[in-house]
Amino acid sequence: MELFNSASGRNITFVRPAYFIISGFISIPNMKYYYVFLFFVYIVSVLGNTAVMAIIYSDHNLKTPKYIVVFNLAFVDLIGSSALVPKVLDIFLFNHYFIPYDDCLTFLFFCYTWLSMQALNLVALAYDRLVAITYPLHYQAKVTHKFMFSLIASFWIFVIIAVLIAVGLLIRLSFCKSVVVNSYFCDYGQIYKLACNDITPNRVIGNLLPVLILWCPITFILCSYLYIGHALAKVATVQERVKAFKTCTAHLSLVAIYFIPILITVTMSAKIHPNARIINLSLSSVVPPMLNPIIYVLQTQEIKVSMKKILQIRRQSKIMVK
Repeated sequence: MELFNSASGRNITFVRPAYFIISGFISIPNMKYYYVFLFFVYIVSVLGNTAVMAIIYSDHNLKTPKYIVVFNLAFVDLIGSSALVPKVLDIFLFNHYFIPYDDCLTFLFFCYTWLSMQALNLVALAYDRLVAITYPLHYQAKVTHKFMFSLIASFWIFVIIAVLIAVGLLIRLSFCKSVVVNSYFCDYGQIYKLACNDITPNRVIGNLLPVLILWCPITFILCSYLYIGHALAKVATVQERVKAFKTCTAHLSLVAIYFIPILITVTMSAKIHPNARIINLSLSSVVPPMLNPIIYVLQTQEIKVSMKKILQIRRQSKIMVK
């Protein structure tokens, strides 16, 4: 371990470990089958999200404000899965449990940025559906390309600053107890609890981040759908209500897949065995990026039409070559 003095003028000795030990899956039996599952999920996530991004990029009809968010969601899922799953497999499948201090903080930054952006992308999609259904005549004016780009950019800036603050608060800590992190990645809460100096600021930001990136988004999404339901109740015919609601099914599916497992794990963490908590959180991290593109391909008419066009063009080009 490296001992060094702070540059603040006071002789405060910090203990910065050379590494942390990630121990989340070590004590769980039969994990080799789970690693095969993680590898399969990762491959599907990469292929699915790359396909969605390629379809949106290549089809001029999909260059709308809504699909700016869908493209960003696919990008976040692709980058996030690539940051998390290969590293987790490297740690536990090849017994590389020792992760250098700086690498661990970098790993933490990318994981929390990715998870936060997933939730905020769902907020942007909820706003799109809210305006499209409740103010259809004003949709083109309210939800523009400029507005959606600005909204996504503001989400990125907010998340990056928030996570950087959390990482900065970790740097000030002295680790003179254990260096064993009982999680499947460099978990912020598990790391700061290992410190032996004042962790009050870390505890505050650790309680604040879930409010900002979990409870606030799900509250906005629920309120938006309550308002949508109230607006649809005023529609004269059942057919119009069903037609309007069908445009929300893909988004509602994404919301359920992302938020329900996390909310159950967070609210019942005291009653769940630590191993079950680790498995549940890992599943809630890797499964949504795999299912998101599948849901959008199967439930979104515009993407299905675009895929058919692409497949027809490829089929025709092959025939012409032959």
